[in-house]
Amino acid sequence: MDASLIFSARALVLADLQARHRATAEAVSVLEDAMSQRTWWAEQWPEGEQYVAGLVAQDVQDALFESVGRWPVCVSCDGPEHSLYIQPDLGGPDPMWVCEESGQAVAPLGHL
Repeated sequence: MDASLIFSARALVLADLQARHRATAEAVSVLEDAMSQRTWWAEQWPEGEQYVAGLVAQDVQDALFESVGRWPVCVSCDGPEHSLYIQPDLGGPDPMWVCEESGQAVAPLGHL
């Protein structure tokens, strides 16, 4: 696997964590764990490398939901708090954050 892909995924997810003020030590640790797991995954399925960034984002999102709550939260809609999610479901290519309520694309991964 091309190591630059996993480091690019790290940079994109970290940028979004920072944009939403969630780049805590716990979140960065979760990100590092996700990178490790997805590195192994991509080594097993090289054709899936294009999905790594979106899958890392989903892994971090799932882990943070368990410990600190929703991330990232939609700030575009009125009403009750709700999350953004990565589209397409497999995480790539070209992962995009999408509002779970409106279905509207909010930002590409790394550009919250």
